[in-house]
Amino acid sequence: MSPAPVTLHLRAESKPLEHRSALTPTTAKQLIDAGFNVIVERSSQRVFDDAEFEAIGAPLVDEFCWPSAPKDHLIIGLKELPEESFPLVHEHIQFAHCYKDQGGWKDVLSRYHNGNGVLYDIEFLTDDNGRRVAAFGFHAGFAGAAVGLLNWAWQLEHEEPLPAVDWYPNEAALIADVKKAVEDAVSRTGAKPPSVLVIGALGRCGSGAIDLLRKVGLQEENIIKWDMAETAKGGPFEEIVQSNVFINCIYLSKQIPPFVTMDTLNTKDRKLSVIVDVSADTTNPFNPVPVYTVATTFKEPTVPVELANGPKLSVISIDHLPSMLPREASEAFSAALLPSLMSLPDRKNARVWKEAQDLYETHVARL
Repeated sequence: MSPAPVTLHLRAESKPLEHRSALTPTTAKQLIDAGFNVIVERSSQRVFDDAEFEAIGAPLVDEFCWPSAPKDHLIIGLKELPEESFPLVHEHIQFAHCYKDQGGWKDVLSRYHNGNGVLYDIEFLTDDNGRRVAAFGFHAGFAGAAVGLLNWAWQLEHEEPLPAVDWYPNEAALIADVKKAVEDAVSRTGAKPPSVLVIGALGRCGSGAIDLLRKVGLQEENIIKWDMAETAKGGPFEEIVQSNVFINCIYLSKQIPPFVTMDTLNTKDRKLSVIVDVSADTTNPFNPVPVYTVATTFKEPTVPVELANGPKLSVISIDHLPSMLPREASEAFSAALLPSLMSLPDRKNARVWKEAQDLYETHVARL
């Protein structure tokens, strides 16, 4: 007797302005064709229309109805669940941001433990080489660099903070806006095009940032690419202070010396005016950019760094930057995640899921 098919319940995202989706109509159809049941919550903000899922045969259910779904349904989403207290009885596939001692991690994991649920944290699903099977890193870096340049151009001519930024229907529209903002600001103020230092340049995130910088017309000499070799000596780094824009794209796995400090930034000859912390480890005690404590948003994309000396400095620490390009980011991410999802029927033995459950149980034991 063959086992019952796996049912995946795609929940609607509740985080404001989160337009991405863990499953797309393309990947949902591939799962259905492979024998999965895929149930899709209606969504008022997902970039894919409900009708797109309906057209490939996925039944639609009410938005945010997942808590009442049958216990054997796997709940799949992207961002953190809303802060509630009721126990979680399902198996959940998502980014939970609670395995690095982030603020509130015990409250998050306690909900799974109290409901006998399971967390499969997408951040820690890895292949045989230890590389994440699916990540939004490229598009996070791409969008982060875009907002960074928009902010750099804005600050050349304005005292007030950068206004809200919005999502784009495609990459070309975003590139056109950023290119125009930089060129107009340079033309009107006489400023030189910005020098941009990217740390983590060899990774997915850094590659995305560099791709954006090139596509909006920055010359190679203005794109300073650093990775582990350049940071091996340990920070803080004067080179960051002397750049116009600093983009942090590292994946933080252990404590390292800070890249900048309030003291190194508080100098009259500082050129740095924009920090883009794509990693957005705001609540991590080992954050290597320890000059801010506030996660920014699309509505309020920057937070000032209060310094007595040097030009105005602001930080961008939006933790869902790929939502600026939700359709393209979702398609790339979901396609990368699909092979692992296909192994869910054998998740008790499939290495990627077994290791994710073991990791969950290890952290629950710390409660």
